[in-house]
Amino acid sequence: MNSHNRVTFSMGETAMVDDNEFFRDATLSICGSLEIEEAMSACVRAVQEFLPVNRMFLQVYEADLGAMRTLSSATAEDGEKVDLLTPLAEQTRDRIQRRAAAAKEDVVVIDSEERNPVAREMLRFHGLQGSSILRMRLATESGRLGGVVLTAEGTDRYTAEHARRLRLLEDPFTIALANTLVHREVLQLRDRLADDNRYLHRELQRISGDEIVGADFGLRKVMKQVRQVAPTESPVLLTGETGVGKDVIANAIHLGSTRRDGPFIPVNCGAIPESLLDSELFGHEKGAFTGALSRRRGRFERADSGTILLDEIGEMPLEAQVRLLRVIQHREIERVGGTERIPVDIRIIAATNHDLATMVKAGRFREDLWFRLNVFPIVVPPLRDRSGDIPALVQHLIERKAGELKIGDRPELAPGAIDDLMAYDWPGNVRELENLVERAMIVHRGEPLRFDDLGASLPEKAEAARPAPDEEPLELDAVIARHLTRVLGMTGGKIHGPGGAGELLGVNPNTLRYKMRKLGIPFRKHLRHE
Repeated sequence: MNSHNRVTFSMGETAMVDDNEFFRDATLSICGSLEIEEAMSACVRAVQEFLPVNRMFLQVYEADLGAMRTLSSATAEDGEKVDLLTPLAEQTRDRIQRRAAAAKEDVVVIDSEERNPVAREMLRFHGLQGSSILRMRLATESGRLGGVVLTAEGTDRYTAEHARRLRLLEDPFTIALANTLVHREVLQLRDRLADDNRYLHRELQRISGDEIVGADFGLRKVMKQVRQVAPTESPVLLTGETGVGKDVIANAIHLGSTRRDGPFIPVNCGAIPESLLDSELFGHEKGAFTGALSRRRGRFERADSGTILLDEIGEMPLEAQVRLLRVIQHREIERVGGTERIPVDIRIIAATNHDLATMVKAGRFREDLWFRLNVFPIVVPPLRDRSGDIPALVQHLIERKAGELKIGDRPELAPGAIDDLMAYDWPGNVRELENLVERAMIVHRGEPLRFDDLGASLPEKAEAARPAPDEEPLELDAVIARHLTRVLGMTGGKIHGPGGAGELLGVNPNTLRYKMRKLGIPFRKHLRHE
């Protein structure tokens, strides 16, 4: 093929056109930007010297919708993203499928928009009636069909020579179509992820913000400390028994800080095997160890510009504590198998149910790390020390579990049920209460909630050997405790109601519960007697 060809435009102009120059200039413009509308605008400017064109469109065929989707539109001045679906007649859809099956690659000149329903609807939408049309079919490697459409004002503007020249750009436009589809899919996933993050942020705010149950009563002191430390960048050490809700308090600190829009990354240091701890915390490079098939970011990198919660910090091995101390001091990490030092902008919150000071004395926790973490300690009290929060907690849990269990009407509590809960010692704290409420809602569906299995999840303690007569206690409290224990054994642990210990002893059940707590008598699951 001769690289120089004389082309006659409809305006009567003539020009010597070089195919190589045309292909080079057009391809550079098409591939010059990932934003396809900008690339197409540059392409219009590049090909105007060779082809009559006022506007260019990129389209993709949506087989499941039976329609052609216009992705972008461009003139020499600017380009714009478009999302226009043009329905296709069944005959037109069949023709597209036949051409795809035959792998027929062609460029067509549409001399009359009235004979082409797709062209007619598209031009009508863009206000371009009365224009000439040049269309090239595209087919990506993944099987997606589409096309690029050129329009020029007036009739009979395009010739077979123009069609031949446009065909030279089939590969660049096919690549551009494939890249555009992938790029827009990535953007959709990014937007979906951002929307999910906003939803999770709202959920965290709902759970840990103004709706912390007990914020004005049993947790009043804790929430005052949270408000004091949240706006700062200081490390926080949360201590308290298992199940008291240290993670919820950590969420509240994060949401009250300037990092609230950043990530909140929790790490359970006691749940990660020691051999994998470095990889989980700091990430690893490809090939760093067997099974490291690709580079992976660790939890510290993921928490950049946000907060990381090191839960169960007391379970962290001593060697890992050394590396954590280095991260806190220098604010940078190294991936396993890597040499690059990666800066991280994070706030550290640590949580534990251990007495770290005692562990330091025993040599099981580094003293320098403890000093680094113990800048602002917050002690989260156990549930037994804030029993006044139990009614509000139960109401909150019932409402939440009703939604999770898809229970229509919120169940009511049986008479005396809340008294049993408030008198119980709660060794499992809020987590035990949550499990108990959920179990009761499952067992007593459609009826008032009772907590017959209160304390059933605790292991039974071996019964102490009965003392010999000459070894019987003489102290009044000890005698009372022994008598109450014997009566509770007779009732199977039942306190309230007919046949309960309160009735047998002739005392108010609440008074009995108070006395039991004072004397340290554990509450036991009562058995139903027929």
